[in-house]
Amino acid sequence: MAKNLLEIRNLKTYFHTKNAIIRAVDGVDIDVGEGQIVCIVGESGSGKSITSLSIMQLLSKPVGRIVQGEIRFEGQDLTKLSEKEMTNIRGDRISMIFQEPMTSLNPVMKVGEQISEVLLRHRSVSKAAAREKAVEMLRFVGVPRAEQIVKEYPHQLSGGMRQRVMIAMAMICEPKLLIADEPTTALDVTIQIQVLELMRQMRDELNTSIILITHDLGVVAEMADDVVVMYAGQVVESASADAIFDAPTHPYTQALLASIPSLEDERETLYSIPGTVPSAGAFPPGCRFADRCSQAQPSCKQAMPELREITPGHFVRCDLIRNGGKP
Repeated sequence: MAKNLLEIRNLKTYFHTKNAIIRAVDGVDIDVGEGQIVCIVGESGSGKSITSLSIMQLLSKPVGRIVQGEIRFEGQDLTKLSEKEMTNIRGDRISMIFQEPMTSLNPVMKVGEQISEVLLRHRSVSKAAAREKAVEMLRFVGVPRAEQIVKEYPHQLSGGMRQRVMIAMAMICEPKLLIADEPTTALDVTIQIQVLELMRQMRDELNTSIILITHDLGVVAEMADDVVVMYAGQVVESASADAIFDAPTHPYTQALLASIPSLEDERETLYSIPGTVPSAGAFPPGCRFADRCSQAQPSCKQAMPELREITPGHFVRCDLIRNGGKP
């Protein structure tokens, strides 16, 4: 079993507004092993992106802040570090690929300058050496004409090319942990496959651990070693990818998988989960999925279920689960 590179325990990230406290992440536990790909899945508003921003300590303070919990990276609790200490970690030992590369890249800086800047910040190298490394990283991520691309601006590149630039920037210091937040959302299917294959290559060649945030269960099936299913700011199920797809246990996980279309599907209408995710400013006292769950009992709405280990490595937050995972 791989040693854990990242351990998140009881993480609570809240946003304090004038009218309410938004509990965006509300008691999350996640482990990421060395060289492992962990996919975090769930609907919009489930807390996936806020979890990643909490790891990077990129919250919009003082409105958003971690109010409780630990984020241990290589044994060091990131929540206890100063901004200066975190700046030394970001882009070096931990890197992140954000959702939309066009808004993440600086529009008035050439691509090569932006990639080189990361290396110059974290390594003692000359500008010439940093530029050469930038060209090398662009080649590594499959960018043609790398020597020319470093001289161009983001708006001159296609969406797929910009995403590759983001990956090159994130990987130039060979981080131990890469966080990829919906890295294929704006890309066509062919480019999606190439980007995912590139991330798998980085894991295999550099032993990089990857947290992949996505709503696409097809991507999860292709990439994940372990899967974390989030709903309404909490982890509702976590297990190996095989266990999630072969024996989904939480009703929400089952519903997500039921909504996937297939070529053999003879239904006239695709399945969709009824209702919406509850507001993070007014979560119900019981199970947060109860109002949308076809299996819910009156007791489900009375008390919050705990995350229980039903089989080794398989955790589920559901009070209907008893006797080793049988309802």
